[in-house]
Amino acid sequence: MPSESRPKSPPENAGATLPAENLLTRETSPYLLQHKDNPVHWRAWGPEALAEARATGKPILLSVGYAACHWCHVMAHESFENPDIAALMNELFVNIKVDREERPDIDTIYQSALHMLGQQGGWPLTMFLTPDGEPFWGGTYFPSEAKWGRPGFPEILTGLSKAFEEAPDKIGSNVDALRKGLATLAAPRSGDDVSRETADQISQRLLSAFDRDHGGIGEAPKFPQAPILLQMWNAGQRQSNQDMIDAVLFTLRQICEGGIYDHLGGGFARYAVDREWLVPHFEKMLYDNAQLLDLLSLAWRATGDRLFRQRAEETVGWLLSDMQMPEGGFASARDADSEGEEGRFYVWDEAEIDALLGERSTAFKVAYDVQPGGNWEGKTILNRLHLRTTPDEETEAAFAADREILAAAREKRVPPLKDDKQLADWNGLTVAALAQAGQVFDRPDWIAAARKAFDFVAGPMADGSRLRHSYRNGVSKHTAVLDDYAAMMRAALVLHEVAGEEVTGQTSYLDQAESWVEILDRHYYDAEGGAYFLTADDADALIARTKSASDNATPSGNGVLVWVFAKLHWLTGKDAYGDRAQEIVRSFAGELERNFYPYSNIVEGAQFLRDGHQIVVVGAPDDETTAALLRAAQMAPLTDRVLIHVAPGTDLPEGHPAALKAKTETAAAFVCRGPVCSLPVRDAGDLSGMLTPLPRKG
Repeated sequence: MPSESRPKSPPENAGATLPAENLLTRETSPYLLQHKDNPVHWRAWGPEALAEARATGKPILLSVGYAACHWCHVMAHESFENPDIAALMNELFVNIKVDREERPDIDTIYQSALHMLGQQGGWPLTMFLTPDGEPFWGGTYFPSEAKWGRPGFPEILTGLSKAFEEAPDKIGSNVDALRKGLATLAAPRSGDDVSRETADQISQRLLSAFDRDHGGIGEAPKFPQAPILLQMWNAGQRQSNQDMIDAVLFTLRQICEGGIYDHLGGGFARYAVDREWLVPHFEKMLYDNAQLLDLLSLAWRATGDRLFRQRAEETVGWLLSDMQMPEGGFASARDADSEGEEGRFYVWDEAEIDALLGERSTAFKVAYDVQPGGNWEGKTILNRLHLRTTPDEETEAAFAADREILAAAREKRVPPLKDDKQLADWNGLTVAALAQAGQVFDRPDWIAAARKAFDFVAGPMADGSRLRHSYRNGVSKHTAVLDDYAAMMRAALVLHEVAGEEVTGQTSYLDQAESWVEILDRHYYDAEGGAYFLTADDADALIARTKSASDNATPSGNGVLVWVFAKLHWLTGKDAYGDRAQEIVRSFAGELERNFYPYSNIVEGAQFLRDGHQIVVVGAPDDETTAALLRAAQMAPLTDRVLIHVAPGTDLPEGHPAALKAKTETAAAFVCRGPVCSLPVRDAGDLSGMLTPLPRKG
């Protein structure tokens, strides 16, 4: 950026600046409200804050984090609560605080800018911007004083302010380079398709990276990485590769028995800081638990292992008792910290357990790795990683009684903060997982809870036909991003199947999904480059409009839409949906040459579109054979499946490969892969055999 584009003094017509005070008391985000009493003159992102920067000519200090972020808390205590550092920030910068969960569009842009500076991203994100919002330097956590080879935050502040004033050419050079880099965020590398051969090669490379001793991929820290586990599952089925299936099951067992799982309250922490899954980063995020619930349902269908069912039931118990809000949606997260200490709420010492359990403590301590000196910083994180087999039902029942005693005692502690804002995309993930699990485990109460959440996000939380991204304390905020629509459309299609809308003739969920397609096409579609932008064309203007299919902690909107459009194509017979799914795959296929790792949904979505299981069950709902066939289809451990149930005499969508075969008066099932369908199957056992986890090659 040329130096003359940065005013050295306020222009005459700049107008008044905002009050010299912290303005976060006006916000609803729990994260922003955590900082409302800082001596920093924080502003929320918006036109007023940006106008103030332009009026004063000061650079912007942008701080992005979220309520459950441990290192965000550390930096806040060390720097933002320090009057001397705050005074320096107020003097030199316009300070803007952003909740990355509330504004994923802002976070995406500036995380990308940090990567372009050659630094690893994360939170807190600390970026320095021109008054026009263009980045020129940044980092993540900075200590309040120099240590660990990092300069102290005050030195960073004074050095960057001085450079901004005295070295405009250098600042401008950085801005120009980052501006060019950010422009590429809307121009992914396209390709022809993702072939089966390519998908299988990728899965083999992923398998080689699996930790054979502890599960998961790579060394510490360890993230569950649900999209990759699902990718490996699908590839294992496609290739008849038991090693891939076993790698997923082993990883899931380790996560279920590790310290990353809350053995008293249910639910999974964000990640483990060690290779063994023992020491969690104690924050519990809604989106992780939704995705892991999907995996638990899948693994139980394949194995019947009680461990997976138990963890699913406990996790849903936590979701419904602790995370579902009165309006119906689910809260975002539980913090890692309580009373200023990470993990304090969750850890134990041996004496506490002895006192609470009495003579039962000996067996419990052996099972849950309770040691005199603890297993983490002098404390004990409950885990069962050393157990080679799941305890029998009688023993497990005794441990359940022990856990109830400990859980009741733990409830007397100060709990971690709950971030109770409700986000459309995370709720969409949860609705789909909860509805699917409710069907698999025959829990209509779970399905009812899923429907309640869906109805809230699509109804009171929305702005008419348009979704909103965030809701808290009666206020819906921010234009929905692509991921909101993609996750909610997927949830609608799961509910469509679970509710049996095809056979009842009531297609409200299917209709809702199709209506959202119209909104996406009108406001998010890239008519020139294909696929969809993250932000709407009528959302708040930012310095870049991004378009990605890269899975992160949550699956990418474009990646999920490949699956959604493929299902819509088969459910409705409309070729436009299949064409759009293929277009999305091609829009990002070239990115696999750079880095295939974050594109699980694109890779496997392409295989689903080409060769997914289309299962059609024809029969009256009250017919025993029909019910058995439906249950066999529902219990098949498949992710690449669309299930259609129609009454006899009902026409399938025009062009469906089973359209002619399905004209039968007796209950039957048909399994189609691409354009080819099986003969009618009238025995549920035979249907189960056709839908095995490891289908034949070809």
